[in-house]
Amino acid sequence: MKPMYRLRMRGFTLVELLVAISILAIVAVLGWRGLDGIVRSRMALTQQMETTRGMQLAFAQMQSDCEHIALRDVMDQRPYLLASANRFTVVREVFAENQPARLQVVAYRIVDGVLVRRESIPTRDMLQLDALWQAQISDTDTSGAVALLPGVAGMTISTWQNNAWHQAGTGTDTNANNNANNNAGLGTNIQGSTPQGQQAPNVPVASDPTGLMVALQGQAQQVPMTKSFLLGGI
Repeated sequence: MKPMYRLRMRGFTLVELLVAISILAIVAVLGWRGLDGIVRSRMALTQQMETTRGMQLAFAQMQSDCEHIALRDVMDQRPYLLASANRFTVVREVFAENQPARLQVVAYRIVDGVLVRRESIPTRDMLQLDALWQAQISDTDTSGAVALLPGVAGMTISTWQNNAWHQAGTGTDTNANNNANNNAGLGTNIQGSTPQGQQAPNVPVASDPTGLMVALQGQAQQVPMTKSFLLGGI
């Protein structure tokens, strides 16, 4: 009789299983890191796009206010533009259907990293307008503010005067009839008083600003986004 041979099924050893599991674990970690990097990049890109879109919407509102700003022919000797670091205030004209034109004080501020816009009630009373202006520049206005853009690290404002841009400093009023100290903050020159009998020095008189440039610096951005506006451009 021929001897009978029993087939022996050889399986994986413990070492081979450990090696296979280790290789699968390494591949899984590498795949997870790659996927995590893609997700993080997408989140950062989405956030940056949202910030950019928010700045564009804020600039659109600023442009509307600057186009309808009440200039010297309407305001006479009254202030209509006040710019400083992280804030500026303007007086704009409001037009409503079947109603006469009215004036409104609008203020932009950076409050706790949020760009907010506050507007007063429209009025035709110049004395009431003076009170509304003082309330806005002294931050005592209690009307509701609209949050336009979060995550703003800072805002710089410059005005176009005498064929040059002048960055607004702290508390700088950009009206042509202000005192010399205020205008010096914008780099403009005011012709001072001249003693009787003496010739006036050849110093250019500061003109009213015709343009406004706003630069918004996002907290996650290295370069600010800048937009220029024509004052009274309608």
